[in-house]
Amino acid sequence: MNRRDFLTTSTASAFASISSLAATGKAPRIVLRSSWQTVNIGDIGHTPGVLGLIEKHIPQAEVTLWPMDVKNGVEEMLRKRFPKLNIVKTKEEAFTNDFLLHGSGPYLTAHRDVAAWKQETGKPYGIYGITMAAAGDPGLKIMRNNGLDEYCKAILDTASFVFLRDGMSLKVVKDAGVKAPIIEYGPDGAFGADVRNDAAAISFLKQHGLEEGKYMCFLPNLRNAPYWKVKPNYAFDEIKHQRNEEMKEHDHAPLRDAIIAITREAGMKVLICPEDSTQMESGKELLYDPLPDDVKAKVVWRENFWLTDEAISTYVRSAGLVSNEMHSPIMALGNGIPAIVCRFVEQTTKGFMWRDIGLGDWLFDLDKPEELARVAPTALAIAMDPAAAKAKAAKARAFVQQRQHETMEILAQACQPA
Repeated sequence: MNRRDFLTTSTASAFASISSLAATGKAPRIVLRSSWQTVNIGDIGHTPGVLGLIEKHIPQAEVTLWPMDVKNGVEEMLRKRFPKLNIVKTKEEAFTNDFLLHGSGPYLTAHRDVAAWKQETGKPYGIYGITMAAAGDPGLKIMRNNGLDEYCKAILDTASFVFLRDGMSLKVVKDAGVKAPIIEYGPDGAFGADVRNDAAAISFLKQHGLEEGKYMCFLPNLRNAPYWKVKPNYAFDEIKHQRNEEMKEHDHAPLRDAIIAITREAGMKVLICPEDSTQMESGKELLYDPLPDDVKAKVVWRENFWLTDEAISTYVRSAGLVSNEMHSPIMALGNGIPAIVCRFVEQTTKGFMWRDIGLGDWLFDLDKPEELARVAPTALAIAMDPAAAKAKAAKARAFVQQRQHETMEILAQACQPA
């Protein structure tokens, strides 16, 4: 899909500019439903990303966060970056606001809450940067939801806007005849994440001899996150476990080849790091342990989980990322750092956003055998010519930022108090 196809011809004429908000004399009150879990820095990153965009583009708005989970240091991280942020725990507190914004996620994650808002308040709401699949899509198995069924369609029908974070999702929603007045491409909220913990990142890098601009980050990912290892009420799933075992070598051999090429031919170091709290183990088993000894000497395996702020502070000092995960590349690219994405069907269609923003040659589908051998030379090219890679990343980032501006204009108009 051509990037220009994301935009409807009516957007510019449908809404006035953000500056018109000031004329009303009333500050819009937005409640952001987000923060799905804390075991994954991408799920954490959605929230500061959208909060930062609202802060930049609609500074007069009063924003309330209605999170599912901000434990494990996440609330403290958010309050450090957004000291005026109001956080509520209950539906009753959330429903006093003027507009509900459903944050980015793998589907309409908080659909029950949006349905309750619609029924109980009658006030407007919008959907910001989600993936949506047709009912029966194979990628939905891991997400445990029904995709765009009639129930979900009814919620989207009456939204003020629906922004989809990848072109395939956009097509699904449009083809289904969803009646929302604005249905467009809208970047994943995590592109806007700018939380930092420079002190922790610099300390770690210094301790492990990683110099700014002279290392690349590699992130593993199993086909199904084994959350039964870290979530007490998450039952072991034999089918998902077997799928992981079946595909783990297939999915990580291309990354190891890239690590070998980068360390031997480009002379760079490598940091193997997690996006998910289950991935320290898989990073060691599948990326670090099988490496030749001469390569291991130039590779650092991070054995502890981290929060989004330290991760971003580490990514921005790197020469780039190669990742079987999605949101570390998103947050790296959002801060100007090149990133290669390797995706597979269990991740739904979100990975195709790389193609949508002009980075199709940095996207590899691990379900297509013919693409596996191209991962290593593409990663090596980034390491050998960092300036060219950063210029390419900057072009994609500029496209994302333009869409962020346009989506925030639409939100600004939609959330104006009556």
